[in-house]
Formats: sequence, structure tokens, C-alpha cells
Amino acid sequence: MRRSYIGKGMLACVLLSALVAAGCENAGPTAPPPDTYDPRWQGAQQEGGGIFGSGVTLFGDEEEGAASAGIGVNAFLWRASLDTISFMPLLSADPFGGVIITDWYAPPETPDERFKMTVYILTRTLRSDGVQVSVFRQERGADGLWEDGPTNPDTAISLEDKILDRAREIRTASLP
Repeated sequence: MRRSYIGKGMLACVLLSALVAAGCENAGPTAPPPDTYDPRWQGAQQEGGGIFGSGVTLFGDEEEGAASAGIGVNAFLWRASLDTISFMPLLSADPFGGVIITDWYAPPETPDERFKMTVYILTRTLRSDGVQVSVFRQERGADGLWEDGPTNPDTAISLEDKILDRAREIRTASLP
């Protein structure tokens, strides 16, 4: 009885290997790096509007004013967010997910206090509820270690308003 289990297991491994090998034979060429020329991809990029064919929209509908040229969120909100928090060092910026995370920043006036922000862009359209800001604050304790401190909720709201104002300015400037 033990031999039948081993035999079935080996047969399953052989069949799985054959399926994987057969799938890889038909995979086709992989996309070249963006700075190289590969003639295999030239036809796909010229005919049908891209490698996914015509009519496929990946990052929102341009007609809705999303202005999403190459990013997954509203370009006006994205640019406005980066402009508004440009005084802080960036830790991470994901234009497809719409998340901007800053590193800790200590204002020169108050070196025993530091701030960190996370900006979430929630929509592909320019709307008042399309951006959310989280502000984190730490204070240096008597022992020299950083301790979490309270933040004023109006700070996040004020930053959101500034981002929305800047996004409207950018949009207005881009209109013909």
C-alpha cells in the first residue's frame, strides 16, 4: 500500500512539471526595459493603442478630468500633495497606490519636537474627499528618547485644504 502512495506522488510531480513546462513554452517575449529598443514589441505598441489593445484604460478615464498620465491616482492631487509637503523629506511615494510617506522632520524652531505625515490620495477625480492626511508627532523626553505625542486634528484638515487649493490652482493653470 505504501508503494501506491509513492507512485501516485511521483506521477503527480511528473504531470505538474509537464504542465509548467508546457505553459512556459507559450509565454512569449517579456517586456524590454524602457530604455532599450526591442523590435518584438514595436508592433504591439504601434497597432491597437498599446500592448493591451485599443479601448483598454488602465489608470482612469481621461474624460473625467483625472489627468492620470501614467499614474494610478488623480494627477492634480498627486502633484499638489508633493508641492504642499515639499518641506519634509520623503520616505516613500507610490503614484499607483496614491500613498506618500514622509520621514521625520524636526522644525529648526523646535528641535525637541518632530513630525511625520502620510498622505492618501483616495480617488482618480479631483474631489474634496479625494485626499486624506495623517500627521504624527513625537517629543523628545527627558531621557533623550522620542515619545509619541498628541497632534492637533486641525493640522491634518488644514493640510488637506492646502492640498486641495493647490490642486485647483494646478488644474486651472492646465486649462486652455
